[in-house]
Amino acid sequence: MKIAEAVKQYRIQIEVIEGKSPRTVSSYLQDLQKYLNYLDEEGIEDTEEITEGEVEDFFYSLNEGYAANSINRIKVSVRSFHRFLNYRYDLPDPSLNVHVQKGEKRLPVYASVEEIDRLMAVFGEEPEEIFEHALLESIYGLGLRVSECCSLTLSQVNLNDGFVKVLGKGSKERLIPIPKRTLQEMRRYALEVRPLWQKKNNKAFFINHFGRNIYSVFVQRVLKERCIQADIRKPITPHKLRHSYATHLLEGGSDLRVIQELLGHSDISTTEIYTHVANKHLRDSYEKFFPLAEKKKEKG
Repeated sequence: MKIAEAVKQYRIQIEVIEGKSPRTVSSYLQDLQKYLNYLDEEGIEDTEEITEGEVEDFFYSLNEGYAANSINRIKVSVRSFHRFLNYRYDLPDPSLNVHVQKGEKRLPVYASVEEIDRLMAVFGEEPEEIFEHALLESIYGLGLRVSECCSLTLSQVNLNDGFVKVLGKGSKERLIPIPKRTLQEMRRYALEVRPLWQKKNNKAFFINHFGRNIYSVFVQRVLKERCIQADIRKPITPHKLRHSYATHLLEGGSDLRVIQELLGHSDISTTEIYTHVANKHLRDSYEKFFPLAEKKKEKG
């Protein structure tokens, strides 16, 4: 279901069927609008594209600038929206694990460089594995939204010059350089596997063995299975691979504005969450490896 239609039906539910007061309806919809703006920023237009990871990431994005009480209130509105869709239309509820709580704010989960290396090392030489390897390498190595990866066309991918032209939110175009390892896997897939699966005139870059387009649910399943195989216990989703891309760029010294352009964020504040991830990593490393920090910790 398109998100715009889902919101329309939700409003009818709380305003007409449940008969909530105009003030309550307005409050729910104002809080929900923050969530809808975030989904729009991520290029998500359909309710079936919303995963637990996206919901989780939205609340992480509120950590700076919103008090705990405000975040709790927004959580109530988002849970109400998804529970309505689950009850009325039997749609999956990605807000099931959202808990209203006060206290310490958490930062986004992301995979370490070592975990990414382990994940990419599980693939073999069969066509299906070459395909899945290239798929996950593309999401991580290019920092793509899963919807952007699934909708990539042959004309958007330049394997000779090593860049991808991505159409993001509002058809805004951005060019992303393809890292060497990612380029190698994308070329293997494009030259060895895709020609075997090509049927009719499908212009999508990534196609399955039936020659058809792939979708976000398929990518999520592939990543989950491969994380199990790589013994990665963290709840890594395709969107968290994008988190990992941005975090590793920042830890490597990349400028925040460059990361903003690569991710396709229209607002720098959306990108700034990664500075907190990198700062925490720096602080943890300092406390672990610097002897004076350890002594200070012991005295405390």
